Amino acid sequence: MKIINGKKIADRILADLKEEIEKKELKSCLAIILVGDDPASLLYIQKKEQAAQKIGIEIRKYSLSKQTSEKEILEIIDSLNQDKQINGILVQLPLPKNISADRIIRAINPTKDVDGFTLKSKFDSPFILSIQQALKETKENLKGKRIIALVNSDVFGKALYRFFLKHESIRVEYITQDNKGKTKQADVLITALGQPNLIKSSMIKDGAILIDGGISKIGGKTVGDIDRESVKEKAEWLAPVPGGLGPLTVTFLLKNVVLAASFQ
Repeated sequence: MKIINGKKIADRILADLKEEIEKKELKSCLAIILVGDDPASLLYIQKKEQAAQKIGIEIRKYSLSKQTSEKEILEIIDSLNQDKQINGILVQLPLPKNISADRIIRAINPTKDVDGFTLKSKFDSPFILSIQQALKETKENLKGKRIIALVNSDVFGKALYRFFLKHESIRVEYITQDNKGKTKQADVLITALGQPNLIKSSMIKDGAILIDGGISKIGGKTVGDIDRESVKEKAEWLAPVPGGLGPLTVTFLLKNVVLAASFQ
């Protein structure tokens, strides 16, 4: 089984971004809004800050308490929408249950929605871009292959379907549970469930390409949806957790910020 090294690919893309920023003398700034102190969210933001610092993107962080009202968050977003120095706005999810994530995300100006959450966003989802990049690294011809995504929401499944049809002219089937052993029929299996080590060797096809987009914590250890040890003798490729899509997603988020700075 060959491993898709997301960290190595991300470093290569970040080096190109750094060069672009310096060459064009771009002033890029990403505003990050964090509500509460969820440990996973704090870690994700730390990684984004570290990567941004490496290439010269400024981070303006708004750390808010769990008690912050939806109205206050919307006021901050409105202010950031009007701030010409801010190129991108990121609201770290999940939000506290008393706050509507949908209303918050919809309030972001589409020209600054660098996470690609809304249909009107000017940017593709960094997570979906990372899936595309991971598949490109295999250099496999995907035309005519059966690509199945096992996902935790119809919204994400539809976004994945639309993206690959538009940009790669290939169809991605999506399912929310493994009905009738569909995963075993996949030449390419993409997962985004957050169910630790769910996918075993018995659930995949010989020579399958596996893209693991699920993240869970077990005893302080980060694991994915795919049981790496179980599938290693059967799969052809694996984008693992950790070290696969994670670094790539951060990188494509920052690439969107640079893109935003170039046309604002």
